[in-house]
Amino acid sequence: MDARNQTKENILRKRKQKKRRRQINIPRLIFVLILFALFCSATLFIGTLIYSWGVQAYQDAVSMYQDYSERAETGAVSTKFDGYTNILILGLDEGADRSTINDPAAGHNADTILVLSFENATGRVRFISIPRDTWIEFPTGGSGRVGNLYKVGGASLCVRQISDLLNISIHQYVTIDMKTFADLVDILGGIDIYVEENMDYDDPDGDLSIHIQQGYQHLTGQQVEGYLRYRGSSLGDFGRVQRQQRFVKAFYGKILQLETIPKLPSIADIFKNRIETSAEIFDSAHLANVLRHLSSEQPLTVMLPGSESDDGTIWYPNISEIDTRLRELFPDDEIKQNIEDEDDEN
Repeated sequence: MDARNQTKENILRKRKQKKRRRQINIPRLIFVLILFALFCSATLFIGTLIYSWGVQAYQDAVSMYQDYSERAETGAVSTKFDGYTNILILGLDEGADRSTINDPAAGHNADTILVLSFENATGRVRFISIPRDTWIEFPTGGSGRVGNLYKVGGASLCVRQISDLLNISIHQYVTIDMKTFADLVDILGGIDIYVEENMDYDDPDGDLSIHIQQGYQHLTGQQVEGYLRYRGSSLGDFGRVQRQQRFVKAFYGKILQLETIPKLPSIADIFKNRIETSAEIFDSAHLANVLRHLSSEQPLTVMLPGSESDDGTIWYPNISEIDTRLRELFPDDEIKQNIEDEDDEN
């Protein structure tokens, strides 16, 4: 009898243990299922995100290639420059806004004119500065300052004329007004630069007030605008271009810093909503990709060869010197091979 009772108790005990284990396992199973569901959801989200980025990148590449092919067929670009991405940057004068930024009738001038050239294989960057007072022939007849060309025919006309002036292909353009550029500088946290002289200038009619002391300064966006527009020195427009070149190097160094990465969404918003460009590919992912491919070398800055008029109001381009300088910047295959052979010997 005792043995029978003990067996029964053992059976009951085992049943209770199984029931307890089942009670414990059910919450554990639910927890595992929840984790699995979260994992699947995260995987699906990341996969969808990657797919979306891939589709967008593919569409951008197709769009840019189609645009390039069309211009290549019409002779607007040369295959000699396939290894480079050349971008015309037009800084519009005060008063420009996005609603009229590409409208010649709005009467805006190009206050700053730069050609940015990106060497695709190495990531090296060079800037060609073109003084706004450069004297050129207008396609509509007559001649005038290149800075006034924008209000004649917008960015597309500037691309054609500057491409002819330099005898290079310009693949894309970017137009930006000074207020937007100042906001972009502020997003980056300002720029550190050496100011070569005291800058004091007031123009109430032009809503321009510049007061910057000589020496190393941390400039806000508004101060950068004054620094770039200042023409008070005896060097006139030549000195202004020199300041642009110094600023370009400081700005380039700033965007390569790691602290720029968290600011990419705000920068992308500026590009998307307040900058006019022929290449609408400026979101955070693309900007990050561009930064990743930039060379850590300081950019080469070149001023358009030429000479200034006696009164300092006109810059006359020297075509033969321009041709020589641009051949150095964009060597043909034979010259490239000679350079590579010299580097190998050294």
